[in-house]
Amino acid sequence: MTFNTSSTFTETAQVLLEIAPDETTKAWQQTERFSTANNRWNAYLNRLSLNIILPWLREEYAPEADVFPNNASLASFWEITNGTAINCQAGRIVIIPSEAIDLSEMRIPQEWVDIPTWAAEYYIAVQVEPEDGWLRIWGYTTHAQIKAKAQYDSSDRAYSLSQEEVFSDINLLWIARQLCPDEVIRAEIDPLPALPPTQAENLLQRLGNPEIFIPRMAIPFATWGALLESSDRRQKLYQKRQGMPTQFSVLDWMQHGVSDLAANLGWGQMELQPSFVGARSSELGEKVTALVRELTIDGGKYELRVSPKVNSTAYIWRIELRNAVSSQLIPGGFKLRLLTEDLQAFENNEDVAITAVENLFIEVALTQGEGLVWEVEPTPMESNGEILKF
Repeated sequence: MTFNTSSTFTETAQVLLEIAPDETTKAWQQTERFSTANNRWNAYLNRLSLNIILPWLREEYAPEADVFPNNASLASFWEITNGTAINCQAGRIVIIPSEAIDLSEMRIPQEWVDIPTWAAEYYIAVQVEPEDGWLRIWGYTTHAQIKAKAQYDSSDRAYSLSQEEVFSDINLLWIARQLCPDEVIRAEIDPLPALPPTQAENLLQRLGNPEIFIPRMAIPFATWGALLESSDRRQKLYQKRQGMPTQFSVLDWMQHGVSDLAANLGWGQMELQPSFVGARSSELGEKVTALVRELTIDGGKYELRVSPKVNSTAYIWRIELRNAVSSQLIPGGFKLRLLTEDLQAFENNEDVAITAVENLFIEVALTQGEGLVWEVEPTPMESNGEILKF
């Protein structure tokens, strides 16, 4: 990947980044499951922008930068609005991509400004030209600037800043943060009302219908924002709009075979020697049934395996990532991560390949009925994020 800083379009120091042809293909393949063509295109622009900007951001300014809240959540954001959040030491940054040629204004969806758990310190305007192979970071603003100076447009629930009110040099973001660390860059946000569980469930049923093309405009914003503050409800809304079950039953698959829907997503069964799942040497004659999901990552084939730990007195499951070719390793830099059903991290929920390794795995004790969400980095072509119920 090539990073270039260019002033070809204007006299200011805007950032022009190259988009290689394989990046457009990868981003398109990573954004297959959306309820409408428009939503998929929105997801594609966001995924493409993230895939290009995040490595650049890590290399130039913030090595610790990472997706907020996690890769598994991204589709649930892109199904309903535009924008992608990144957390780094300077604060939260929301990327707002657009194909618009006219750069007279920057438009920020209201969700990223007025939902307390979504709001960021900074917002970056990105012009994307997939066919021509480039994207341009043409400006940024702050949350406080939006609340103080932006015009609110109720027709599409977005805040608008003119080009003159947007900082055109992205370098200023980092300079200002270093020179003025105490500057107020996030304004106060009014809390959203709590939704009774029955009302939330009714809203999920209604807005989960994909025939409602723009659910974010179908109910008052305060209600919509309150619904989305729960990561669990946001994920369920996404799944309902795809016609997907909100969870997959691992035990049911073990007992009755993988469902047709799960098979279409790449899940299957295989028999493993217990040596792969933590058995003692005296138990090696007994085979174990594992669930396997096929994954394509950076052009390579991998397997995500889910299996019970043999002869364990506790309810322990092993989630493992392996190369599909037994003689090949997992490259350094790969990550396997587990999250709770509401997409929260927990202790020892991640395994990272510092160098090339045979496998990545996490063993976790669960009570019957608990669920987990798996996540792999780099992001598989098939994406992340099913809820597995154990």
